[in-house]
Amino acid sequence: MSETFFAPCPRGLEPLLAEELRACGAHRVEPTLGGVSSEGDWAYAYRVNLESRLATRLLWKVGFTRYRSEEDLYRLASSVAWARHFDTINTIRINVTAIKSPLKSLNFATLRIKDGLCDHFRSIRGARPDVDTASPDMRIHAFLTDVTCTLYLDTSGEPLYKRGFKRAKVSAPLKENLAAGILMLSGWQPGQTLLDPMCGSGTFLIEAAQMALDVAPGLGRSFAFEKFRHFDAALWQTLRRAALARRRDDAELPIFGADIDPQQIGNAQANLEAAGLAGKVELLVCDVLDIEAPDDAGVLVSNPPYGVRLSSGEELQAWYPRLGDALKRGFAGWNCYFLTADLEMAKRIGLKASKRTPLMNGDLDCRVFEFKVVAGQNRA
Repeated sequence: MSETFFAPCPRGLEPLLAEELRACGAHRVEPTLGGVSSEGDWAYAYRVNLESRLATRLLWKVGFTRYRSEEDLYRLASSVAWARHFDTINTIRINVTAIKSPLKSLNFATLRIKDGLCDHFRSIRGARPDVDTASPDMRIHAFLTDVTCTLYLDTSGEPLYKRGFKRAKVSAPLKENLAAGILMLSGWQPGQTLLDPMCGSGTFLIEAAQMALDVAPGLGRSFAFEKFRHFDAALWQTLRRAALARRRDDAELPIFGADIDPQQIGNAQANLEAAGLAGKVELLVCDVLDIEAPDDAGVLVSNPPYGVRLSSGEELQAWYPRLGDALKRGFAGWNCYFLTADLEMAKRIGLKASKRTPLMNGDLDCRVFEFKVVAGQNRA
């Protein structure tokens, strides 16, 4: 039986996510701003949670109506067969987002959806589930347009970019699904040399190593659908075993990371070990301006400091030209990709950007700049 799903993702990655969902067996794939809608059976839903590197979560559509007031939302929520999906022992959280909604208070809209859900359980079970806003078993998402409301039940639980292994705490971390998307946008392929010369906690390195070794990103965690009443445990175990069986175990990979801060290199090492990737990636304490290319050609990808994160604007204005000089000096033959919220980076670095891809890093409007470095390239 086919169900309807919506998978949100970082803005700018929708076409790549659509390809990924098709590979998981999706039907009626429709990219839209901020995500991709699709249809599929429950094997498909399990597979997306296990395999998707780009989706933030997978939402299952359980209700839809046109509305004028909060009471219409209450009637919709009370009509959904929630008791078929989970029980009163499961805690809940309601999330409401809206675009051009005429309602005066989204908090009140959230309350009425919660009331409808709880009244449904009272009528069926004689009791209602408790609310847990911190770590709920079930997340219910409502999306309001100016005239319609769609209700979704979250199949994922924690966001899918939380891969399930403990990470060293760092400031301004790059989300894993955004890092994976940038790697895909770069055209990097497993077996090709990859360098992140400002690797921080190692997000690009971990995502690349998992791609190279064909490690399903969801193997190390649990999901909300495992608590659904209709959860098919046998099917889930079959999919997990198949993913485990195809994992490669190469002794080492042509993936390299460097950072000027020894503590960041320590964080990256700890995170690689937690992800089961100890010894797969070579790490080095080194300033990006002094680093030597580990190969004659390859892909350099990085999320450099851009004012909001680490440095002042004046420092960056002086630093970007030095970065451009270092690339010209040591990385001829390399394709270089930088994610930055500083939209003037391409002017300041002194290299001609061959591509500019808009992406959202959380609330930050960013670009991925592509620089193809050739021998003897001069500053613009």
